[in-house]
Amino acid sequence: MLSPTQSQTTSWQDTATQVAQAIRRRVLEHVILNNGGYLSQACSAAETLATLYTRIMHLDVSQAPLIPGPFAGVPGPNNPHAFSGAAYNGRPDPALDRFIFSPAHYVLVLYTTLIEVGRLAPEALREFNKDGSTVEMIGAEHSPGMEVTSGSLAQALSQAAGIAMARKLRGETGKVWVYMSDGEFQSGQTWETIAAITFHKLDNIGIYVDVNQQQCDGSMASVLNIEPLDERIRGFGAHVVKVDGHDVEALAAPAEAWPEGKPLVVLAYTNPWQGIDLLRSRAPKLHYVRFSGAEERQRYADFLTTLQ
Repeated sequence: MLSPTQSQTTSWQDTATQVAQAIRRRVLEHVILNNGGYLSQACSAAETLATLYTRIMHLDVSQAPLIPGPFAGVPGPNNPHAFSGAAYNGRPDPALDRFIFSPAHYVLVLYTTLIEVGRLAPEALREFNKDGSTVEMIGAEHSPGMEVTSGSLAQALSQAAGIAMARKLRGETGKVWVYMSDGEFQSGQTWETIAAITFHKLDNIGIYVDVNQQQCDGSMASVLNIEPLDERIRGFGAHVVKVDGHDVEALAAPAEAWPEGKPLVVLAYTNPWQGIDLLRSRAPKLHYVRFSGAEERQRYADFLTTLQ
């Protein structure tokens, strides 16, 4: 889907690149306004999410309001008003894709992606992290663009595997796309799920991983090294592709076709300060940005004016 502001004659590569740049700019603007936020995640994830939404995934138009409604309570037999954020990805259809977003702390980046592709209004961010709002700081099943609550770490892949299995048993042709962070491969549940989806030959599930090699305690290698990640996942029988996570063509290519009977895992190696070089000075503590004072905040505000 092209953003309403994009020309219909623009190539998909240009569109994806422009959306990615807009994601970073909008997240930076939000972080400056609120004196904090998950900024490095926007730097690393922007091209992958932009490519998923503008090129890879086959989704219907959004079925949800441009300004999200308030939290209506958890799903249950006595709550007919509960809803899922999946409606922002369109109606359910056997021939259309499903999207499962796993790293819930990245959700600001997902909201901005939805804005840049015309599925959410910019004004929705005014509800960010407010009591009673579905535009949560840590996304849940009712947050825009999210279909499941992913838990503290790595539960979403298991849920996506169940959805993919059900779709295969029903003969549905739509795929299940999953977005993950590399830190989730420090969790045993992730590896159990990789074992299950390869054993059951779920070739209708495609997993994109943001390998930015950072986590809340610093660099991945210093906390719990997961490399060589491609060899470890391939050992379970998945089809694994390593790509430059800031190259939209490289990101899109593996999704065009992959071997029958194998789930796809795309390892998108990324830079956690891509496009916002000011962040480099904070390495390796990049997980959450809280400005040290007015001077640092102003440096980022000045940098914002240089972004197109």
